[in-house]
Amino acid sequence: MINGILAAEELLASRVAYTFRTYPKQITAVIAAALLSAGTLAVASLGPDASDLPVQQVLEATAPLSFAEQSQSLENFSFTLFRTDITRSSDTAEALLKRLGISDPAATAFVRGSSEARNALFARAGRTITAEATQENQLKKLSARWIPDGDGGFKRFVIERTPTGFAALTERDTLTPGSRLASGSIRTSLFAATDDARIPDAVASQLADIFAGDVDVRSLRKGDRFAVVYETFEADGQALRSGRVLSAEFESGGKLHQAVWFQPPGQKGSYYRPNGDSLRKAYLSSPVEFSRVSSGFAMRMHPILNSWRQHNGIDFAAPTGTAVRSVGDGTVDFAGTQNGYGNIVVIKHRNNQQTAYAHLSRVDVKAGESISQGQTIGAVGSTGWATGPHLHFEFRVNGEYQDPASIAQEGGAPITAALRPAFERIAVGARTELAAAFSVIQASAD
Repeated sequence: MINGILAAEELLASRVAYTFRTYPKQITAVIAAALLSAGTLAVASLGPDASDLPVQQVLEATAPLSFAEQSQSLENFSFTLFRTDITRSSDTAEALLKRLGISDPAATAFVRGSSEARNALFARAGRTITAEATQENQLKKLSARWIPDGDGGFKRFVIERTPTGFAALTERDTLTPGSRLASGSIRTSLFAATDDARIPDAVASQLADIFAGDVDVRSLRKGDRFAVVYETFEADGQALRSGRVLSAEFESGGKLHQAVWFQPPGQKGSYYRPNGDSLRKAYLSSPVEFSRVSSGFAMRMHPILNSWRQHNGIDFAAPTGTAVRSVGDGTVDFAGTQNGYGNIVVIKHRNNQQTAYAHLSRVDVKAGESISQGQTIGAVGSTGWATGPHLHFEFRVNGEYQDPASIAQEGGAPITAALRPAFERIAVGARTELAAAFSVIQASAD
């Protein structure tokens, strides 16, 4: 009897072992499920429903820290102050550090005595300076960043406190390209609105040029609005320079005008409407940015000759040294001095057309040189027969004087069928960004 029972147990054990060897994964899964179910049942039955538990209020008296302990904690706490300002032409070491909230004679003495620091901080006004200070207004670190003339990168100048005093270091680094989206609403003028929106003057001028054929920026009405996406070039997160307008939108008089920059690989870029029509003009509307017309194309009393005669151009009032740009592509026909014109540049364009730029303080081009639209050719001055600094601008066709106000003409071809898919991808993204900018204006108005 006992032998029979042992034989049965051995047979059962062998069958169980065989089953485990044959179906290991399936058996493991069954055991795991059973354990999980058992665990769940066990947890669910540990105690009563939480809503049935009684609510108890516990009161405990606590003693506040002593005044001495609190004072000690405050004394041990330290923080860093960050301040930013712009250098001025009248700055000294004392004046700059005082504006930055620094009260540190040792730092002032270091800046005053370091030629490297003086050149970095005071050589040119308008540089952004960042200071890090202790709560006692002692200088920890001072940084300046700027773009050197003719350099694609930027310079970083740093003064830092060390255990042995202050140390200065000048480094070169690479600008980081980026883009910024901005928008604004007209209250008085385009340039006042771009100032309010912290849009650089160079970008505002591009806006005026891009929409010159659609929008008269001198006759905008209150409530007209705009949005723009433009390139930025940054140093350590700080925008040092703006670049090209990538897309823009202008709503004026109830009409919406849009522009998208598109440059196919290996070709010149241009601005287009969303439907692919070119916005490029044969000529820019003005040879000088941010200027006003002081004398038009009309009969007038000559200010020097004191005689009534035809004024064969337009005068743009601007300070001496203001950049003068070519209004169109062409070739320099003359660059030099001519009688009452003083320093003058004459550019030959297609269809026997010429533009002339007179009274220049300097000339930056030579006869025979090829010129691109918007290229700087000189600077405003008062050479020749001029009573003050201004640019005298002429437009000639077959040698005959024409009103320069009439020369802004269509000059570009539409997007070709082959380039249409690539253009559409850029245009769709641009419209999305500009719509987001306009929604910010609307939210502000609401």
